[in-house]
Amino acid sequence: MTDTNENYVNGEWVPAATGETVDVVNPANPDEVVARYQQSGTEAATDAVEAAADAASDWADTPGPDRGAVLRDAGAILDDRKDELTDQLVAEEGKARPEAAGEVQRAIDIFYYFAEKARDLGGSLKSASGRDTSLYTVEEPVGVAALITPWNYPIAIPAWKLAPALATGNSVVLKPASAAPGPAVALAEALDEAGLPDGVLNLVTGPGSSVGSTFVEHDAVDAVSFTGSSEVGEMVYDQATDAGKRAQMEMGGKNPTVVGASADPAEAAEIVANGGFGTTGQSCTACSRAVVHEDVYDEFVDELVARAEAIDIGPGSDAEMGPQVSESERDGTLEYIGIAEDEGATLAAGGGVPAEYDEGYFVEPTVFTDVEPDYRIAQEEVFGPVVAVIEVEDFDEGLAVANDVEYGLSASVVTDDHTEAKRFLSEAEAGVVKVNEKTTGLELHVPFGGFKRSSSETWREQGDAGIDFYTISKTVYDNY
Repeated sequence: MTDTNENYVNGEWVPAATGETVDVVNPANPDEVVARYQQSGTEAATDAVEAAADAASDWADTPGPDRGAVLRDAGAILDDRKDELTDQLVAEEGKARPEAAGEVQRAIDIFYYFAEKARDLGGSLKSASGRDTSLYTVEEPVGVAALITPWNYPIAIPAWKLAPALATGNSVVLKPASAAPGPAVALAEALDEAGLPDGVLNLVTGPGSSVGSTFVEHDAVDAVSFTGSSEVGEMVYDQATDAGKRAQMEMGGKNPTVVGASADPAEAAEIVANGGFGTTGQSCTACSRAVVHEDVYDEFVDELVARAEAIDIGPGSDAEMGPQVSESERDGTLEYIGIAEDEGATLAAGGGVPAEYDEGYFVEPTVFTDVEPDYRIAQEEVFGPVVAVIEVEDFDEGLAVANDVEYGLSASVVTDDHTEAKRFLSEAEAGVVKVNEKTTGLELHVPFGGFKRSSSETWREQGDAGIDFYTISKTVYDNY
């Protein structure tokens, strides 16, 4: 019998008033129900916001080192449960086990990092014009933060929003994605066990149309942080800003890797394959376009196809690449594969469902060649293991093609030409730019965010930038 997980509101685990639940299945074996969660409505969401509002003042007044101690203890609890949480992530999201283990470790590291950052919170002393005046700034919490998180990194992204919010003294309401909410529930369990005061964190599972909208629109919510698709994120941003709230949106990507004439084709193909097929392509920073100089194009394609065909596909528990998270995600990827073929692209590898895994949500690593920059496969986010290869005559054309999309999250260049590398870093229209490295993979202590439709371009996440979003400055003139 599958256990039913409850919402976490005001320090207690409680069922939703709707009386409804939703099952999460194993994407590698959809007949297996992994867990059951509350299908909450507006009442549960409202209760969560009110609990957070009631707890906000006391938590804001808690000294930073004490807040950090709770995060540190929670990180240790997560560390003790690492194997269990890795298995949970594999079962709910489908990610390959090494990738899942890395994501759990990242969440642990984030909690430890912000536990220490909580000690350094404060402000700055300035020189006053008068002799008898102390002039300084203090950083105060914004208040109640609403966090809406996606399924593709179901423990890391909630952690990198939640940890800085709590470290800086905010209370929180959290809505994890319905496809894989379990890892976020585990974060709440760890914080509860670590002694987080009642009401400081409140977690409610359910649809965005009821839970998410209530969080965004409630008068007691002061800030909204969202990660997900551009279409949804833009609606959330409008809702939040229309209500006068601070808003931070990180959204989709159509990330390029430009391969220069000086690049080693085998090295470039390895970088693109890792960026495009890792996490089953279900990353907002995944490489979905390889923009390749004509001098190395043919050899690069051969190398990339070989790597795609060599990837071991299967359940995430024992394979190199797992399934997509749901039937709808798999079908969306297959639809884009059909669109690419209809547009005239050449299917060079993959393109279908592996015969031995037709019961799960699997898609073969797929490579398209002969792709024109204006094809939909080269313009729209697929969010699956599909790489479109575009041939260009020179570096200038490659850079122009890389920038000619409505997204701007992550971009990389593979080159031995230092001038090309420097130009790319300066001219690529992306919030994350890399040289001779895959588009995926982020350090936790530096800002993360995109340009154009990849971001609201308001606030960055992670590191000190994450702290900035959850705090507001007060300037103090103390005359004595």
